[in-house]
Amino acid sequence: MSEPLSADPTSTTSLPGLPAGAADPCVHCGFCLPTCASYRVLASEMDSPRGRIHALRAIEAGELELDATVASHFDTCLGCYACVTACPSGVRYDQLIEATRPKLNNAKLRSSWQISFRQLLLQVLPYPRRLRALLQPLRLYAGTPIQTLARRSGLTRLFGPGIEAMEQLLPSLAANAFDDAMPTVNPAIGPRRGRVALLLGCVQRCFDPSVNTATVSVLQANGFEVVLPPEQGCCGAVSHHQGEMELTRQLASALVDSMNAIEGELDAVLVAASGCGHTMKAYGEILHNNNGFRAPVLDVHEFLTNVGLSDSFSAQLKPIAKAVAMHDACHMIHGQGIQQQPRALLAAIPGLELKEPMEAGVCCGSAGIYNLVQPEEAAELGTIKADDLSNTGAALVASANIGCTMQLRRHLQGRQPVHHPMELLAASAGLHPLPSLTQAAVGAEIAGEGDDR
Repeated sequence: MSEPLSADPTSTTSLPGLPAGAADPCVHCGFCLPTCASYRVLASEMDSPRGRIHALRAIEAGELELDATVASHFDTCLGCYACVTACPSGVRYDQLIEATRPKLNNAKLRSSWQISFRQLLLQVLPYPRRLRALLQPLRLYAGTPIQTLARRSGLTRLFGPGIEAMEQLLPSLAANAFDDAMPTVNPAIGPRRGRVALLLGCVQRCFDPSVNTATVSVLQANGFEVVLPPEQGCCGAVSHHQGEMELTRQLASALVDSMNAIEGELDAVLVAASGCGHTMKAYGEILHNNNGFRAPVLDVHEFLTNVGLSDSFSAQLKPIAKAVAMHDACHMIHGQGIQQQPRALLAAIPGLELKEPMEAGVCCGSAGIYNLVQPEEAAELGTIKADDLSNTGAALVASANIGCTMQLRRHLQGRQPVHHPMELLAASAGLHPLPSLTQAAVGAEIAGEGDDR
């Protein structure tokens, strides 16, 4: 039997940084079960928060070995933190799973393929130059009839479930996905209200670069100068989610250095992808109580809600006569406690009607690289989430996290376009055209508005 998990930081099976007794408040009441995405699709107690807590207690007591079978039940956890929100006893399951994840990277706990595949992802996804080099040959494939044929013929299945899952997420690749074309300094438009830096993100700048373009445009139009450090890299969210803490610290430190190299004052370091924002807000813990940034890290929706949209920008907004379903990314709603801010910004768009899905707090199955390393469970969750959003009857879906957006687009299968709230704001302001919005949908007068009634 392996050594029990303990608070001893020198033990190879310890839980570093875990407060003593973190699992003690759990009374196994079951309130976490309906919110738990892995339990939702696997219906196994060991694949639920309280089941994993029970396993941790048994390991700490020396009654259970952390072997490959036990580790697999921790691997099914998406880290969505919905159980933390739901728990009436205040159990910090987020701390428990984050402290456990580094232990799951032991070579004895996974197959050689699982280890190699994760290493491949972590050597590519956090590095935009490597990712772009890998994607460059795929420009003639992604989004073309060749890709459609490959999927229909079953050819993609020959490469295994992980590679197939990657291919299923692969979108059409825009020309600006291969070049950070925006200047380093983007001046404020109109009366200047402040100066901010913006994280471009590693995956977002490659797979959905229009989000960054729209975000910069909205910030500029609201009176903010936006600085984009040219050497900024990954925030470390992908590796953090996998418990690869040394790599996470390297990436976090490099990002802090690139942001702090900006000359002059900054009001905030802004993030337009909730997974990145959640990790960056945890830098104090990741970097041992020194987050390093000269300015506070804020989600862009959080920031704009705090400062308020400018009068000139608000007057610029034209109607979008569409119903929009809001998707709450887990690291936004559960990780950062941000829910109303994106809704408040979208509500500023005339004519736009917000629709709420029935199960807003349940994970879509993206969860970092979960939909690549646990493709079957993730696909089932993606289908559930896509159906929930479609059932709202909305014409569009708003998503503020790149991983969720890619997952939703795959499983919605064209039923509803998915856009970032910043894209919708920019489109309403005439700053950022969206192909999925017809000319009639943007800028049309609301029926009856201004008429004598």
